[in-house]
Amino acid sequence: MPNDFPSESATATPLASGVKVIMAFLATLPGTPGVYRMINAKGDVLYVGKAKSLRKRVVAYTRPDKQSLRIQRMIAETSAMEVVTTATEVEALLLESNLIKTLGPRYNILLKDDKSFPHILLTRDHDWPQVVKHRGARSRKGEYFGPFASAGAVNQTLAALQRAFLLRSCTDSVFASRTRPCLLFQIKRCSAPCVERIGHADYMELVEGAKDFLSGRSQRIQRQLAAAMEAASEAMEYEQAAVLRDRIRALARIQAHQDINPAEVEEADVVALHMAAGQVCIQVFFFRSGCNYGNRSYFPIHAQDAEPEEIMAAFLGQFYADKQPPAEIMVNVDPAEATIVARALSEKAGRKVTLLRPQRGDKVKLVEHAAANAREALGRRMAESGAQRKLLEGVATVFGLEAPPARIEVYDNSHIQGSDAVGAMIVAGPDGLMKSAYRKFTIKSTDMAPGDDFAMMREVLTRRFKRAQKEDPDQDKGLWPDLVLIDGGQGQLNATLEVLAELGIDEVAVVGVAKGPDRNAGRERFFMAGRPPLSLESRDPVLYFLQRLRDEAHRFVIGTHRAKRSKGLSQSQLDDVPGIGARRKKALLHHFGSAREVASASLEDLESVEGISRTMARKIHDHFHSDT
Repeated sequence: MPNDFPSESATATPLASGVKVIMAFLATLPGTPGVYRMINAKGDVLYVGKAKSLRKRVVAYTRPDKQSLRIQRMIAETSAMEVVTTATEVEALLLESNLIKTLGPRYNILLKDDKSFPHILLTRDHDWPQVVKHRGARSRKGEYFGPFASAGAVNQTLAALQRAFLLRSCTDSVFASRTRPCLLFQIKRCSAPCVERIGHADYMELVEGAKDFLSGRSQRIQRQLAAAMEAASEAMEYEQAAVLRDRIRALARIQAHQDINPAEVEEADVVALHMAAGQVCIQVFFFRSGCNYGNRSYFPIHAQDAEPEEIMAAFLGQFYADKQPPAEIMVNVDPAEATIVARALSEKAGRKVTLLRPQRGDKVKLVEHAAANAREALGRRMAESGAQRKLLEGVATVFGLEAPPARIEVYDNSHIQGSDAVGAMIVAGPDGLMKSAYRKFTIKSTDMAPGDDFAMMREVLTRRFKRAQKEDPDQDKGLWPDLVLIDGGQGQLNATLEVLAELGIDEVAVVGVAKGPDRNAGRERFFMAGRPPLSLESRDPVLYFLQRLRDEAHRFVIGTHRAKRSKGLSQSQLDDVPGIGARRKKALLHHFGSAREVASASLEDLESVEGISRTMARKIHDHFHSDT
C-alpha cells in the first residue's frame, strides 16, 4: 500500500470532486446489505467493501475529515461507484472476499501470494485404484485427502504409503501396457496389479487400508498388520512376515514426520498473526484426520494503519474464497465481525464451521506454536528484505541509476538450431523473485533466419513493451521495469535499444550481461549505452546477485524450451486431421500401431476401426492421399 499520502490541502479539489460523486450515488442507495466498489477515472477498482446497510456505510465517505489520509486519497480518486445488493450480510461478506481476490483493489488488504494446495487422491475410476498427488479442480472420481502445505509433504507421505500399502502410482495407459512388473515392484513399493501379482480382492483390501489410514484410523491399521505379522511368523512364513514388518515401519515413518499431533484435533486449521514494524505474517497449520499436514506463511499487503483484527478478517475471507473451510479454525487474533465471518465460512462449507480463539489446554499450545512460527518467518523476511534492499542499492550504484530498482526484468532465449524457439522474462524486486510475474514467449516470426538471437530478442521485447504501453500507459500499475537485463553483449544491447527507441521508450535502463573469456562465471562484462563495458570484483555481492538473476532466467527459459520440445515430440500426424480428437486418435493408434500405418491404410481398413464412421474414414483417407 502507498505510504506517501498527500495532505488534505494538496488534494482539496480532487477530494471535493470525489465526495460529490459519492453523494450523487448515495441518493439512490438502498439501506440493505450489499457490496460496493469505488472506481477511478480509468475504470480501475480502487476498493471493495461490504455493508449491512449500504446507505449507512457509504455515507461515511462523504465526511472525509473523519477518515484517515489513506481513505481520503481513495475518495479523491473516486469517479464512479458500483453496487450489488445481497439478501444477507453473510452473502455480502462472501461476495466481497471473491471480488477482492479477483480484482486486487489497491486500497484493500490483499492476499497476493495465495496458491492452491496439493492433495492425495485415491482414485475410483479404475478397477485397480491408484494413489497420486493432485492439485486443482476435483474433477476426477475418487477420494481426496488434504490439504498438504507443500508438494514435499505430499511426496513424503506418498512414498511412505507406497511402502505401507503397495498401491500403484502409474497412469492408466502405463498400467494397461505392462507385460512384466516395473522397478517399484522390485523395491517393494508396488504389488504389481498390472500383471496380476496380486488378486483383485487382496488389492482392494490394501486400498481400504490406505483409505482408513488417510482418514485417521492409523492405530487400527497398525494393530491389524501387527497381528498378521505375528501370525505369519508363527506359521514360519518369514518372508511374508518381513513384508508386513516393512509396512508397519512405513506407517510409523509417516507418523514420525508429523511434528504435532494433538489427540483432540481431528480437522482444523490454526491461523496465527504476528505484526511487527508495520508488517504482518500469518502462519497457517493444517490438521486433517488427526495428523499435521504442514504449514505455510503468508504476508498480506495492507495499509500501515490497518489493525490486526481487520487484517485477520480480510485474510480469512480471501483465503477460504476458493477453499473448503475445515470444521474448526483456531486463531490468535479475533477477526473483526467474528460472528459474521464464522457464519460466512459455515455457508461456504455447507456445514457448521467453528471460529475459536483457545484460552486453555493443548489448543492454546497449538496457537502459540503457530504464532511463534509467524514471528520467526516475519523476522526472516524482514532480514532478507534488508539484505535485498542493500543489493538493489548496490545495483543502482554500479549502473548509475537514480534510485534502487523496484522491478528488474531479465530476458533470455532458447532454441536448437532455430527450432522450438522461445523467449522468457523473469522479474525480481525488493522482496526477491516475483514468480507470478514471469512470462514465456513462443517465437512467432516466420521470416527470421533460424537461430537469429537478435531477431528473437527484438520480437520478445516488442511484444512485452507494446503490451505494457497498452495495459499501463501511465506507468502507475507497477508493470514497467526500472532496469532490464539482457543475456548478451553489445549486439543484444543494441537490439534492445532499437526496440525501445521504435516504441518511444527512453526511461528504462538497459544492461547487457555477457560472460567473460571462455564463458567463465565471475568474469562477466556489463554493457550500457554510452559507457564502456565494466566488470565487477569476483567477490562483489552485487555480482553474485546479478549472476543469480541471469541463471534464474536461463533456468526458466531452458525449462520452457524443453517443455515445448517435448510437446512437439509427442504430437502426431493425426493431430492435423480435422475431426480427430483424443478418442478417435487412440482408437486408430491401437488398431494400426502408429500414425504412419494410419496414413498408409486403405479406406476399407479405416472403416473397420471401432468408432470410425464411413464419412470419417473417407476424411482421414483423403487427408493422407490428397495428392494421389
